Amino acid sequence: MKLPFTSVVPVLLVSAIAGGCGADRAASDGTDSTAAATGAGRGETAGAPAFAAVVDATSLEHKMLFGYQGWFLGHGDGSPVSGWAHWFRNDAPIAANLTIDMWPDTSELGADELLPTELAYPDGSVARLYSAYNPKTVARHFAWMKQAGIDGVALQRFLSEVQDPRFFAARNQVTRNVQAGAEAEGRVFAIEYDVTGVDEAHLVEWLEADWKHLVDTLKVTASPRYLKDGGKPVLYLWGLGFSDRPGTPAGAAALIDWLTKSADPKYRVTLVGGIPENWRTLDGDSKKDPDWAPVYRSFDVLSPWTVGRLHDDAEADAYRATLAADLAAVTAAGKRYMPVVFPGFSWHNLHGDASNQIPRRGGELYWRQVWNAVGAGATMLKTAMFDEVDEGTAMFKLAPTAAQLPTGASLVPLDADGRALPSDFYLRVGGAATALLRGDLPMTPALPVAP
Repeated sequence: MKLPFTSVVPVLLVSAIAGGCGADRAASDGTDSTAAATGAGRGETAGAPAFAAVVDATSLEHKMLFGYQGWFLGHGDGSPVSGWAHWFRNDAPIAANLTIDMWPDTSELGADELLPTELAYPDGSVARLYSAYNPKTVARHFAWMKQAGIDGVALQRFLSEVQDPRFFAARNQVTRNVQAGAEAEGRVFAIEYDVTGVDEAHLVEWLEADWKHLVDTLKVTASPRYLKDGGKPVLYLWGLGFSDRPGTPAGAAALIDWLTKSADPKYRVTLVGGIPENWRTLDGDSKKDPDWAPVYRSFDVLSPWTVGRLHDDAEADAYRATLAADLAAVTAAGKRYMPVVFPGFSWHNLHGDASNQIPRRGGELYWRQVWNAVGAGATMLKTAMFDEVDEGTAMFKLAPTAAQLPTGASLVPLDADGRALPSDFYLRVGGAATALLRGDLPMTPALPVAP
């Protein structure tokens, strides 16, 4: 469930409070406060192999990519947006305006990475947040990926948003940050377009123009860390065919043809389609026009969206039948299959639904999906997501307990399900899932990561 358009492009008000950098809750003796936030003596992944220093960038096969929103901005970050994007609504950093359901662990971030809000921690110190506009913070995220054995990311790029010159410039800088992080840490990255909210009449034109900009001006595909497959750059395209997203079968077919066959060779890609869960049956979240059936099968790789659809192990196990049927249909079409897995779900502050709507259960829900997908024959996976705290799917370092949350805010700590977990727990679970996909860990339904 990616965000509806009204939630994608933040509204920034001129009444915003001017920001500045300041140190977060650092240890009083000047030492790294990470141990206090994550807990000492963390458990290790059973039988975990040594992680590769440099991830192979020539193939999607046996890759686990994490979605990376990179859309978090704040006052004082130096971006042309100059406001709180995706942390708060109305550009006012107070508890009532929060749009996130989980709080990042910022204990390792430096003073030059943190932006003050009007929230406070239980000890009275100012609660601060980061901006993806800051290269240092994004570099830190990629260092975490390397430490955990995570392959890399699919960087989200909302086509509607980048029509605004301010967001165009900000997202270009985030793209540079991601490229630099991947190159420094030996990870891989690819661009993922989201067509949510795009004017249907301009969808093809805008996407072609923006992809040319990324290739010709930002030169993303020239990076040795940009993921390739079959000798071509990998590009994700999310949202075509969804009942509530723009696009006609004819327009989608033309765009896919251009990206995979008819464009100048330097723009051609191995195209991954982020498509509806019900792409085979043309019901549910899919548009009903039968002309969509061949469109879905024209992607090089099909990646049905299942975030928020599976609530427990029983539903995850029942989904095995869909995995098998999907894989059979994809294989019959001569294509490949990339299921999506997620740790849990919560968007109470964003949309008013129940908090902790789909409990994580200490990583068990995520692991069950990974185990089922690999067992069904999937050779590549996508995790939603690395940093998505708006919908409660984030896998990066998160506040473990209420003691690390701002007071007066309705947020979900990692121990919400009664399990004490360190802040980096889901990074390590993601690393274990990556190893399982590669065949470096034995197949087991039991989560092989201890807190």
